[in-house]
Amino acid sequence: MPLLVMKFGGTSVADPDRIKNAALKVQREVERGYDVIVIVSAMSGKTNELVGWVEQTSPLFDAREYDAVVSSGENVTAGLMALTLQEMDVPARSWQGWQVPINTTAAYSAARFVDIPRKNIDQKFAEGFRVAVVAGFQGLSPEGRITTLGRGGSDTTAVAFAAAFGAERCDIYTDVDGVYTTDPRITSRARKLDRIAFEEMLELASLGAKVLQTRSVELAMRYKVRLRVLSSFEDTDQNSGTLICDEDEIMESKVVNGVASSRDEAKITLVTVEDRPGISANIFAPLADAGVNVDMIVQNISEKDYEDHPGSVTDMTFSVPINQVERAKRAMEDARQAGHIAYDELVVDTEVAKVSVVGIGMRSHTGVAARMFKALADENVNIKVIATSEIKISVLIDRKYMELAVQALHDAFELEKA
Repeated sequence: MPLLVMKFGGTSVADPDRIKNAALKVQREVERGYDVIVIVSAMSGKTNELVGWVEQTSPLFDAREYDAVVSSGENVTAGLMALTLQEMDVPARSWQGWQVPINTTAAYSAARFVDIPRKNIDQKFAEGFRVAVVAGFQGLSPEGRITTLGRGGSDTTAVAFAAAFGAERCDIYTDVDGVYTTDPRITSRARKLDRIAFEEMLELASLGAKVLQTRSVELAMRYKVRLRVLSSFEDTDQNSGTLICDEDEIMESKVVNGVASSRDEAKITLVTVEDRPGISANIFAPLADAGVNVDMIVQNISEKDYEDHPGSVTDMTFSVPINQVERAKRAMEDARQAGHIAYDELVVDTEVAKVSVVGIGMRSHTGVAARMFKALADENVNIKVIATSEIKISVLIDRKYMELAVQALHDAFELEKA
């Protein structure tokens, strides 16, 4: 039988009625002739509830027991989904991570896949079962303990199974009906994309689009797993949603295919840092060790000079997620006290946002930056920091102008047009 992987997120399985709605979609694919591996998340809100119980019970919790508790939400959903399918006369069996087994590293709460042996599930398919319902988000460490993959781990689980089993496609069912040119809540002119390349989706996911978890897109791109994002709450067919695929499957892409935005940004500037070889390493190594995710980096001439060494200092500016500001400040202060770096002042600006344009067409077209900057200038939006890659341009701006900037860029690149 050809094989499909279908993943249902928390809102799609929030209660027994929604589980039945999801099961009907699975039944339809079985009737079309597919064997199906279904990956399920915990019911909406349950993971947060379990995390709260752990933190209430043990603020300095054992990570192994944390994973044992938090992974249980997916187990409940998997069992209920299998029972629902059985009531619909669809031969189905539920699987927890250790039963497959989904082998992972021992990095509890942030585990990564090692391998997914096919033998046990293939045997059940050979016995006549048509659906394997697998609890997402979880795996098995080399020690034989339950692990979890971090938030959004069920998306990654689905892609990993599609790769391991050579699935025809991996369908991600969620509360939106596809990937849009930008957030439809910001502009009503946002357009649903029929197809988007892996590279573009990866950039959009990392830049603030919440449709897919970044790790899942990375894995799909590496193993060429065709992904489809579609709604759990609408009638769908095989042409519904947005297909995320290899660039070769897209006949002609627009120069810019999407505008992403993120409010959760902060800008940090180290004022009057020594301008000498190795200083950048001395700044960013402690940040990496502290787990701070640095994005944009700008080095510029400082307004101040050391009295005896004119021109020997610089200002270093970089952006970080706003929830990592305190960690970054502590890392920089520790590095200064250890004598690794010297600076006069650390300035934090938390009232910024990141806006980005993304498109694989940038590789072969010029003038994208000029068009972007003119659109922002026409709206009197000042740019604080700029970062680029082969298929993306990102700017840091005042947060109060984020929606205006997104709308202006969406119009400037005519993204409402197919």
